[in-house]
Amino acid sequence: MRNANFAWVQHMIYHLAPTGMAGFVLANGSMSSNQSGEGEIRKNIIETDLVDCMVALPPQLFYSTQIPACLWFIARDKKRGRGLEGKPLRDRSGEVLFIDARRMGVMVDRTHRELTEEDIRKIADTYHNWRGDGSGKYEDIPGFCKSATLEEIRKHGYVLTPGRYVGVPPQEDDDEPFEEKMARLVNELRRQQEEARRLDEIISRNLEAIGYGHPKTS
Repeated sequence: MRNANFAWVQHMIYHLAPTGMAGFVLANGSMSSNQSGEGEIRKNIIETDLVDCMVALPPQLFYSTQIPACLWFIARDKKRGRGLEGKPLRDRSGEVLFIDARRMGVMVDRTHRELTEEDIRKIADTYHNWRGDGSGKYEDIPGFCKSATLEEIRKHGYVLTPGRYVGVPPQEDDDEPFEEKMARLVNELRRQQEEARRLDEIISRNLEAIGYGHPKTS
């Protein structure tokens, strides 16, 4: 295996306690790559029902690399286990939670992004509510989170990219009647066309002033 990603994954799985859990950061390629046998290893990990949750992170989070990353959460036994304050977890057999957090966070400078406390709380609460040790009830949210079955993952060729499962967020309705919106957009287009013609005329006059007003013919 040329890539050590899944060597580390297998190493951590091997050392988990019978009801142990592990979380780690990997490059986004780990969710879909089929190179060097990675696809087959990922398939076996999924079929063994070890994957508990996948989180796609926003870009530019790390100072040491620009490579997009994701979070893996592995559970040795989804039927048992305890979570926060020793609370028993629900049976999650045959289920995987997908969270798409790529649009979260704020830019702290031109090149780096940070997740806010509210972002982190939303991600954490979603996971804890889903596995049964949170304070709220879990629900799928289009564009953000989805509880998928192993059969759904099989249909996607064992790819674990959250965007494939969570769908797209609903579009907000601005309540503007269609006819009014079309009239407004057409007027805006005409204004832009007029502005484009005006700029073309200015450019043409400037070119003529320096002797390049008309193309030469051979």
